[in-house]
Amino acid sequence: MKASIIVFPGSNCDRDIAVSIKKLTDLEPIMVWHKETSIPDSDLIVIPGGFTFGDYLRCGSIAANSPIMNDVIKKATDGLPTLGICNGFQILTESGLLPGTLIKNDCLSFLCKTVSIRVENNETNFSKKYKQNEVINIPIAHNEGNFFANEDTLKKIKDSNQIIFKYCNQNGEVNNETNPNGSIENIAGITNEQGNVLGMMPHPERATCEITKLSDGENLFKSISEFLL
Repeated sequence: MKASIIVFPGSNCDRDIAVSIKKLTDLEPIMVWHKETSIPDSDLIVIPGGFTFGDYLRCGSIAANSPIMNDVIKKATDGLPTLGICNGFQILTESGLLPGTLIKNDCLSFLCKTVSIRVENNETNFSKKYKQNEVINIPIAHNEGNFFANEDTLKKIKDSNQIIFKYCNQNGEVNNETNPNGSIENIAGITNEQGNVLGMMPHPERATCEITKLSDGENLFKSISEFLL
């Protein structure tokens, strides 16, 4: 089994995600340059974090129009599991694979710290190894992580149970004080309606090492591996 990791100019978490995939799944990570026009036979697509094309225009907007994205969109639409982390989440919204958009943090500054998030839906193939309402600690590192959707889009996301993670405190409380970037309803990660595409701002690949006392990201990769097996 293989995982295709899409690499753009400015990607900086592609090696990290490859290490986590190799460590925690049975997938062989393959780096796919953004100028390629097709993805090799794969069981998972990953769009990693970073600052693609320097985050010019809107974050992820240039990357969303790279040649490889035509095949990413096709395969994801056909049901192939697809994971976008941080800048990858931005690219997924820019390409239309996920609803909503990511705008500048309401604090107007770059955030780099570990935050708590609550598992809102553990019935997806990305979250099944977590418990419902489990609080996990995952790092964030972004300037435009403020998820926004209009009222109709937000209602559809909620009605379809597409919210997977919300920012919270250690007690699982979700409110303005536990929201690091201003995301509407504290949203930290969502899926598409079919559930095969996940976008999230926190970095699970940076929480897969007990030496750093951050291992709560492991179950995301174990969830994917269990589903694919």
